Amino acid sequence: MLQDSFGRVATDLRVSLTDRCNLRCSYCMPPEGLDWLPKPELLTAEEIVRLVGIGVERLGITEVRYTGGEPLLRRELVEIVARTVALAPAPQVSLTTNGIGLARLAAPLAEAGLHRVNVSLDTLDRETFKKLAHRDRLADVLDGLAAADAAGLRPVKVNSVLMRGINDHEAVGLLGYCLERGYELRFIEQMPLDAQHGWRRENMITADEILVTLKDAFDLTDADPAERGSAPAELFLVDGGPARVGVIGSVTRPFCGACDRVRLTADGQIRNCLFATDESDLRGAMRAGASDDELAERWTAAVRTKKAGHGIDDPSFLQPSRPMSAIGG
Repeated sequence: MLQDSFGRVATDLRVSLTDRCNLRCSYCMPPEGLDWLPKPELLTAEEIVRLVGIGVERLGITEVRYTGGEPLLRRELVEIVARTVALAPAPQVSLTTNGIGLARLAAPLAEAGLHRVNVSLDTLDRETFKKLAHRDRLADVLDGLAAADAAGLRPVKVNSVLMRGINDHEAVGLLGYCLERGYELRFIEQMPLDAQHGWRRENMITADEILVTLKDAFDLTDADPAERGSAPAELFLVDGGPARVGVIGSVTRPFCGACDRVRLTADGQIRNCLFATDESDLRGAMRAGASDDELAERWTAAVRTKKAGHGIDDPSFLQPSRPMSAIGG
């Protein structure tokens, strides 16, 4: 098992397939983009499947989520998904994406065995999308959501980050849009993971603010706590259910005590927390000839040192040097 010193067991693996992205969302990176990792530093498809296989077959990983950057930019994505689903015991396999290109790839991914997708959608307004993402691609995202639903990648989950003075007035509209189409919406507090290090707590729309806004338009009641488990989202039934909405209060309502996640970056580094300042190199050891047993031991040691919490409220908190696009959600 991947157990830390506080008794938490990691069963959910987030794997970044690339640090590249075709959007420039302001809470993640600057308009001009970033210096991408050179291709030789990226894990190959074979290396990804090997490491994921070690996690699933030896270390108790039961869920694998592929992320980025933007994972749809990874040419071998469908192959990687198919090989992951074929592992024994077969894990649940999902994808977090900005939705651009999903209209084309939803059906092949479903055929490969992908179970579901999370799609980022922060606005329904074209001009606001252009302002946030510095690209005119809202229609592509909406088409991608529809294609995922048509391909059976359900429940289709939608991730939204509200930013003060930009899209914070769209909470009700976003939820209404998702309810009409059967998507499950998750509002996520903006986290200090931008490349510009421009995050300020006072500018963040909090979970409490989101809920106050939603309760003015909908009847929200707490969902069964057992449904949440170790998931980051607090769930609420909308107008009596069965439709639900989630709020992920990563900053103001941390869920570190129940965290079951571990991350593998696109260049083969294990991160035991999204906000970790240290990493453990599996790529270097693997390319130097390490056996599966040796890689598993390194991985286990990396998880064992996980801290009790992310420490955002601690005066000594330091934002990770890597932005979200280089870590993988």
